[in-house]
Amino acid sequence: MTNGPTVHVVEDDPGMRDALTLLLQSAGVEVRSYPSAEALLIEADCSEPICLLTDVRLPDMDGIALYRHLAKLGSPPATVMITAHGDIPMAVAALKEGVIDFVEKPFDPAMLLDSVRAALQRAVASQELKAQATETDARRLTLTPREAEVLALLVEGASNKVIAAKLDMSIRTAEHHRAHVMEKMGVRSLPQLIKLLMWRSSLQ
Repeated sequence: MTNGPTVHVVEDDPGMRDALTLLLQSAGVEVRSYPSAEALLIEADCSEPICLLTDVRLPDMDGIALYRHLAKLGSPPATVMITAHGDIPMAVAALKEGVIDFVEKPFDPAMLLDSVRAALQRAVASQELKAQATETDARRLTLTPREAEVLALLVEGASNKVIAAKLDMSIRTAEHHRAHVMEKMGVRSLPQLIKLLMWRSSLQ
């Protein structure tokens, strides 16, 4: 397994926590472990997309509640849940909410590692999407107030002639602002610009 995001293991049983840590480390995975959901929330940087391997049954905040809490922070964790007490309704509910896999104890180590690999891949994808979104936001902040107005009209499908009329400028000036908007947003065409902004909006 190649290097990637850290897998955050949450397990209140010390023996199981150590066993999971050793299993993942033996597969080349960087691991941080916690005895409770609260410990993870205190110690980990939850502002970034993370990869989570958690027991469902935990003291106080359980695994599903932890997943929901992290999702509300804006970065749903790429999550695999394990339990000795799982049932079908619980598994279905977790999967519908975005959990990648739900593994019952005793589990096959190879199958668990496969699930963690899938979670790691999703975590990497989430980090890349967040980085792209941050770049798009930063580019948008470089627009002047007038360019921001032009951008809004472009997204509405306004032509250079319409933009010129609405903003009381010449068509040549509208074309000039449009070119600056395209350059600053890092796109070459109006369809690319609209697609970029629709994609960014879908992440909010």
